[in-house]
Amino acid sequence: MARKNKNLNKMDESNIPIDINIGKLQDWLVSRRHVNKEWQKNIIAVREKINNAIQDMPAHDDIASLLSGTYINYFHCQKIIEILKETEADTKNLFGRYGSQRMKDWQDVVKSYEKENLYLAEAAQILVRNISYEIPGLKKQIAKEEQLQVECEKKNTDYLKNEASSKSEFLSLCKQLGIQGNKIKRELVDRLMELPEIYDKIGKSLKPLLPAIELYTAFTKYILGERATEVLPLLQYVIQHGNTTVYEWSYGEPPLSVEPDPVHIEFDDEEQGGGDQIDFGDSNEIDFGSIDTGAIDFGDGDGAAEIDWGNIGEAPAENVDLSANIAEISLEESGIVVEDQGVQGGVARGKDALTLLDNPATRNQVIDQLLELESFLKMRLYETNTSNEQSFSLIQQLPTESAAALTAMLDSVQVASSRLTAPEVNHLHNVKHSPRYVDVLTAQLKQKLALCDKLSKLAARSGEQRALSTARAAQLRPALARLVDRTRELQAQIEADISKKYKGRPVNIIGGVKFL
Repeated sequence: MARKNKNLNKMDESNIPIDINIGKLQDWLVSRRHVNKEWQKNIIAVREKINNAIQDMPAHDDIASLLSGTYINYFHCQKIIEILKETEADTKNLFGRYGSQRMKDWQDVVKSYEKENLYLAEAAQILVRNISYEIPGLKKQIAKEEQLQVECEKKNTDYLKNEASSKSEFLSLCKQLGIQGNKIKRELVDRLMELPEIYDKIGKSLKPLLPAIELYTAFTKYILGERATEVLPLLQYVIQHGNTTVYEWSYGEPPLSVEPDPVHIEFDDEEQGGGDQIDFGDSNEIDFGSIDTGAIDFGDGDGAAEIDWGNIGEAPAENVDLSANIAEISLEESGIVVEDQGVQGGVARGKDALTLLDNPATRNQVIDQLLELESFLKMRLYETNTSNEQSFSLIQQLPTESAAALTAMLDSVQVASSRLTAPEVNHLHNVKHSPRYVDVLTAQLKQKLALCDKLSKLAARSGEQRALSTARAAQLRPALARLVDRTRELQAQIEADISKKYKGRPVNIIGGVKFL
């Protein structure tokens, strides 16, 4: 009976598994005296034998697979011997021994491995290294590549989005300026030829403002009485006479000829295509039609006009030299030159040669007067909409205008103001009167183009980085899978080998590749 119980205890003991933590595997083998704690000194000679034996290997697919991308261990050496039994079969003698040096070398390697269980210590070390470092390292590297792909994708999207935005801003500004954007400064200067026509159209479009100006005039006369002066004189002049020169506005008669100052703008090398100044026409003279000189009274004498100099110091008449032809009288400050007795008008130069809407000073006056008229109409419209029977105001005694009529007047003023202050007109006006503005505007547009080019290159670079990262991750994934498979195989081989030493008891390496 006791013997039977003893046999049962042995059977139960053989089924008890041996659990070994992966982190303590090597210490466990040393403590159980399966391996010598100084095994690393002896393994060096074995590795040298493997390096020598591997130099002479037969051409075989299985051997190539074993030797590729892995660290050769004892179990690999056993497989190589099994393969050599086939490739070196013709060297086998009657006693079952092989005459092949290859076989002898690998058999010697296996024997050296089995001495003091060196193979088991090394296999345990390889397993721990793979589990603790190699596999996590590959996984981390793959995760890093995947994260880099996500970042590159986001950067690529952002770069392309910003490039499209910058390109849209460039095209929008070019549209405002009315240019294509190929040769920016040249196109801007070429567009200056259109300014006179633009200003003429704006001047002719101001006639619908007359009812509003008449209402403003009536309002001013009613409030100020005799103290009232002419309201919006420059705006009224432009409405009645059009966009004339400043000379004609100042002196009440058109000039004989107009000599505007040339606009000097330096072009970049890539924009050279003409001179560095703008030609506003082949002739500086303005044709004012036929003038009947016969109806002009030039006074008595031999063609000399009489000039009243006033009582300057009561000088005797004989001291005044009035030649037959009066020489040139130059009024430099006003830009007027009166020639040939002054009967043919003057020559408008400088600012006087500009039109009222082109000259910065008079243009600003027109804009200010439009704003003044707009403010008046807004106030009248407000008073009209908020008036009631109880309220009383002196302004209510004026001729009343309906809210609809005031709104129509206000709309016409706002339309005129928007035409004169449109971005395209403002840009062209500043280009003509400020060469520095041309440089700034051109630099601004070129900066947007340069930014588009830079963003495009950055997007391409991020795309290349994403492709490289994808390729690297694609190479690492098979390497990781192969390493996991071989580590799993090595773990099973170690567990089986330890199990043999304990009469077949199951062995489990806890924390091994099964838990990855």
